[in-house]
Amino acid sequence: MAVGPQLCEACSIKDLTFCSSLHGAEHDQLRKLLTHVRYDGHSTIFHEAEEADYVFNVTSGTVKLYKLLGDGRRQITGFLFAGDFLGLALNTNYSYTAEAIEPVSVCRFSRQKLEKLFDEFPHLEKRMLGMAVDELAAAQDQMLLLGRKTAKEKVASFLLMLARRQEHRGESSDTIIVPMSRSDIADYLGLTIETVSRTLTQLRKDETITLKDNRHIEAVSLDILEDLAEGL
Repeated sequence: MAVGPQLCEACSIKDLTFCSSLHGAEHDQLRKLLTHVRYDGHSTIFHEAEEADYVFNVTSGTVKLYKLLGDGRRQITGFLFAGDFLGLALNTNYSYTAEAIEPVSVCRFSRQKLEKLFDEFPHLEKRMLGMAVDELAAAQDQMLLLGRKTAKEKVASFLLMLARRQEHRGESSDTIIVPMSRSDIADYLGLTIETVSRTLTQLRKDETITLKDNRHIEAVSLDILEDLAEGL
């Protein structure tokens, strides 16, 4: 569905989006290039190795990124939320698969048309470069998470990440919203589903968290989670 000006103006996370660096006529030109698209939960936005014809700005919902390993196993490499950019590719093909965890809305841009616009608005290209750097930093953080931390440290780090992302979006972190399944969390952290569940139960018994239900977790203190994530 093509997006109208009123939809952009009503965007609740417009200060976090790719287009936030543009104003007035600049924003109007970018808006001509985008299409607003909605995906149902568990639907694929794009597949690994597909031609990277589009880039996306997530405006609502949660997306998981994953790669299939040679032995058929799945490695989730990241989760994206409202405000995040999706589909950056160093070559002509996507390097991972992107799937909607829940209903997701995105602003979709033609990569070819967007690259032409960079000549006119260099600060827009700078904004995209900044997002690419953030993506690289997130990948490096995950490498540390998988290689050096215990199961408890990994789960605490994951919950802390969700809480901080909520704060970044201007939302309260009193209750940590967990839209992904235990299987998704396990595949992201390099653990088994049983270990994830057992670790969450242990954190509950230690009165570090309260499990309201599978999708909502209350932490006694984010500082305590941060200490656990750092192995303190």
